[in-house]
Amino acid sequence: MEQTLHLSSADQSAELAISNGTIPAKDLRAFSTPDGPLATYDPGLLNTAAVKSSVSFIDGDAGILEYRGYPIEQLAENSTFLEVAYLLLKGELPNPAELAEWERDINEHRLLHENVKQVIDSLRYDAHPMGKMMAAVSSLHTFYPDSRVLDSPQARTRNSMRLLGKMPTIAAWAYRHSLGRHWVYPDDDRGYVDNFLHMMFHQNEKRRQMDPRLERAVEILFILHAEHEQNCSTTAVRTVASANNDLYTSTVAGIGALYGPLHGGANEAVLKMLREIGSVDNVPEFVEGVKSGKGRLMGFGHRVYKNYDPRARIIKAAADDVFEVTGVNPLLAVALELEKIALDDEYFISRRLYPNVDFYSGLIYEALGLPPEMFTVMFAVPRTAGWLAQWEEQVTDPEQKIVRPKQIYTGHRGLTYPDASA
Repeated sequence: MEQTLHLSSADQSAELAISNGTIPAKDLRAFSTPDGPLATYDPGLLNTAAVKSSVSFIDGDAGILEYRGYPIEQLAENSTFLEVAYLLLKGELPNPAELAEWERDINEHRLLHENVKQVIDSLRYDAHPMGKMMAAVSSLHTFYPDSRVLDSPQARTRNSMRLLGKMPTIAAWAYRHSLGRHWVYPDDDRGYVDNFLHMMFHQNEKRRQMDPRLERAVEILFILHAEHEQNCSTTAVRTVASANNDLYTSTVAGIGALYGPLHGGANEAVLKMLREIGSVDNVPEFVEGVKSGKGRLMGFGHRVYKNYDPRARIIKAAADDVFEVTGVNPLLAVALELEKIALDDEYFISRRLYPNVDFYSGLIYEALGLPPEMFTVMFAVPRTAGWLAQWEEQVTDPEQKIVRPKQIYTGHRGLTYPDASA
């Protein structure tokens, strides 16, 4: 049965068709008000659907996340990151031959032009690595002008593979630049995640061989971070892409949004909170402080999830494997006790505050020896897959237009410029 929304006033009425739980915003314009056609006011776009997408699905109340219909739990257990990237960009899982070809294609694009290295090298060694990543990625469209040919499927695919291949190299070089170490070039004998870790941690005097459990933990984190619907950074990518921008320029917008502490920097905030708590004995006092408004519980709650973030369960399990190798971080005991108390406390239960993906990921990154400023970079590398899939949808969707929201003007009107001779 077709649903409609009926609007009426003293002298007007309108029937608005409801589809997929939404009404077309343009239909509101048929209903006039003293201030002009009717519109919605939605700060933060809390209840506004601006796109149609088949890339990922979230049911926040049930704690469900799917990529192209596949539950994230199954992908994290059975897939590799490049297999998931293929799924996101091409819409289906590859067969073994397609996956092998895809891996070869991505790996062929690992190298960066030496001028891109000079872009990174021109920045201060102590600049934030996210700034270095933005600078390097923003330069890429100048090397690949065919990225501006948006009506060519071949050019779009070629440049998507280029960026997927180059992002780990950019991230690793930004990290080593911060340490003042020599650049490590990609190793063709290594897989995507293994090669990334090799480029970050290799030392000349010995051949690094990372424990497979650590490598798999990073692979799982990459899968979990690959895509997450219309979040802040994805919306930034789509907004810039709506002006018919290339994928490199659009991705820089996503990196910039992810750089914000309310988005990609949350796991760093969790570690800071755990350090401030200090020990398990201090957890009850901290929780009471949060309830009285004296502090914030970082890593709990989510704009979308009103249940346990499914990614958090997977990361928590991966953390156990990591700490078997590196030794248990004392902060883990604090985190576990904090989670236990919060999940049993009516204050947090009533507000539907559950652990999110950031609660345990920082502990894993720290166990790998990474400084906090690299945590967001580790987020940006895999999220590139989701950004590219969303960019592809944006530039090929005939319904999309350049993003230009309405505003409610609250300033002065009709002022007269003062007479200078008066």
